Amino acid sequence: MLLPTENRHTGASPDSRVALAVRQAVTDGLLGEDRPVAGFVDVRGVRESVAALHEAFAHVPDVLHTFAAKACSLVPVLRLLADAGMGCEVASPGELRLALDAGFEPARIVLDSPAKTRHEIREALALGVALNADNLDELDRIDALRPADCACVLGLRVNPQVGGGSIGAMSTATAHSKFGVALRDPGARARVIEAFARRPWLTRLHAHVGSQGCPLSLIAEGLAATHRLAEEINDHVGRRQVTSLDLGGGLPVNFADDTVTPTYADYVAALTAAEPALLDGRYQVVTEFGRSLIAKNGFTAALVEYVKDAGGRRVALTHAGGQVATRTVLMPQAWPLRVSAYGPDGTPKRTPLVRQDVAGPLCFAGDVVAHDRPLPALAEGDVVVLHDTGGYYFSAHWSYNSLPRPAVYGYLAEAGRLTFATARAAQTPREISAESGLAQADALLTGFAAPARP
Repeated sequence: MLLPTENRHTGASPDSRVALAVRQAVTDGLLGEDRPVAGFVDVRGVRESVAALHEAFAHVPDVLHTFAAKACSLVPVLRLLADAGMGCEVASPGELRLALDAGFEPARIVLDSPAKTRHEIREALALGVALNADNLDELDRIDALRPADCACVLGLRVNPQVGGGSIGAMSTATAHSKFGVALRDPGARARVIEAFARRPWLTRLHAHVGSQGCPLSLIAEGLAATHRLAEEINDHVGRRQVTSLDLGGGLPVNFADDTVTPTYADYVAALTAAEPALLDGRYQVVTEFGRSLIAKNGFTAALVEYVKDAGGRRVALTHAGGQVATRTVLMPQAWPLRVSAYGPDGTPKRTPLVRQDVAGPLCFAGDVVAHDRPLPALAEGDVVVLHDTGGYYFSAHWSYNSLPRPAVYGYLAEAGRLTFATARAAQTPREISAESGLAQADALLTGFAAPARP
């Protein structure tokens, strides 16, 4: 698709790139009757976000930026991020496999999980992946499994217990958080210091305060407390044993409009204000950003299948519901999404606004992605766009009603044209059946062994 003349050299803005992508997706048949919902990733936008992150930390002498794989666990997206200069943070065997297949070097992968098995620990140690233990008992497991010549960077996650933000489920530094060693519990700080003193190979402290709903001041407070603990450990052992600080991720995303706020520069400023020595180069710094790198670089588009009136309100039934926007459907106040209306040809609708619900295809009443939202009157064949869904929405599919995972396409707007590449093909009904035990269809009828005779 040819871009507008004024954008041929500078490239279209992120907002206009969405509109261009919707129109071209309809033209190319990526959205239509047999493809009623799809996800889209702005490749240029991803690179721009990574560049902004690196620029904000440019003054930090030694920093490893990792992408939280759970935010968009698609191999092509992970490979794009690796090519852009990111490492990868993983939290499961599956995510570790995805990171390796995407091309991340093991030394640039960090494994975090509150429930690592001995097999997972052994595999990470063998590969040379950095690993953050979640608790003191996990350190005992590492003691038993760690080979003498292990070159992995090994750390311990602590919970500074500085409190929570406005979304409890996204706050990981509360008094009762399941993550890390709770530093303010009686005796816990002393036990952490002693754990380091007994293990010269333990060289990293890790903390993650939270993400969406957590103000920068709270995040900075928790990370400043982690820095103070590192200093205390090093003073206690009489040498610089702790040499790196894993700051986690958690930069919140603005879902209200296209503005990127807070920025990575805002994050760095907040950390520096809370503890000027945190980023002065005495410690290697690791980050684990996810949503903030990818959310605004993705959108979901779906066809409107029917429109009806119920109780005096217009309801548009679309193919984008809880299966692709689970958090929004189950926690609408915490995870609201902007919705835009496009006509059947993929161009923005400009008709008068009407208050209406935008609902999905799932068979439960709560499957609504936007309640009482003023939008141009939707009609059969229109397209709705859910903005800012690049983070988690493509990789956390809910298989309610056995609905298929939709296709995800990357799009690139440059040199006067917009083109697509398939990042994930749409799941077929046969693939759903195979995933649901097709090969073992008779197992509960004929698959049991005969009972042993006395």
